[in-house]
Amino acid sequence: MTSAADAPQTTTDIRTDYLAQMRHKRMLNLILLLVFAALMVSGFYTADARNAGGFWNGWRQMLDFPADVVGEAIERAHLLPGYLLKYLPSLLETINIAGAATLIGALIALFASMLATRGLAPAGWLIGPVRRLLDVLRAVPEIVVALVLIFLLGGGPVPAMIAIALHTVGALGKLFSEVNENASLKPVEGLASTGGSWMQQMMLGVVPQVAPNYLSYALLRFEINIRASAILGFVGAGGIGYDLRNTMSWGQGKFDEAAAIFLLLFGTIIIVDQISSHFRNRLTHGKAYKDKGAVL
Repeated sequence: MTSAADAPQTTTDIRTDYLAQMRHKRMLNLILLLVFAALMVSGFYTADARNAGGFWNGWRQMLDFPADVVGEAIERAHLLPGYLLKYLPSLLETINIAGAATLIGALIALFASMLATRGLAPAGWLIGPVRRLLDVLRAVPEIVVALVLIFLLGGGPVPAMIAIALHTVGALGKLFSEVNENASLKPVEGLASTGGSWMQQMMLGVVPQVAPNYLSYALLRFEINIRASAILGFVGAGGIGYDLRNTMSWGQGKFDEAAAIFLLLFGTIIIVDQISSHFRNRLTHGKAYKDKGAVL
């Protein structure tokens, strides 16, 4: 004889159990949503209480500053071409900071990702420490590192480049290691059987498989680093961000110059985004994307 617990479930029993599980899941989701909403509200009021002016008292003036910038830019529109040429060298410096930081960070991240990938690391005990190091580099904001380096090295583009490069190592190292996990180990095993060194196994057996993904992520990171280098200029790290900070001080009558810098940054980011998106699609989709582009 079979007990009631061993008896096969009917369709009605399965439906009842399924509905009970769904109600339980919805209840948990509702509780999490309520907790999240409570944390958001309490966090907002805490931040508002610590704010010097208070959000509720100052939100009506939020559009005053953009209105002043746009107003002065329109009033002195005839000076805009001259301002664009004036701040073009600073923009090139910002792009150079981002480019050097991306290149250096990507090269270090490539090597670190090999050490952080299971099956590729020369020693298993290296995986944990390298991954924790990448976590630390990724967790510390660039502006914090830049402020420390500015204190030690002085203001200029070098602290910004080092700070962005360190953060790039942490970010790309994580992404590269995830790409490495999908690489086939057969070429690596073949090179190892012929006496190839660990570096030869990585450069000849792994990198050719994942190079398109590496380049795609590096180009995406280059876009991010341009924005980061512009932001770091506000703390004295050089580039166009430094000029933007000087022109945005209230009462100096330089809002038209600030508008020109905004236009330069906006145009640069759009151009870099379009170029990098094109190459990322070419690298990811290959000939299919090229043929599609030719048809369009």
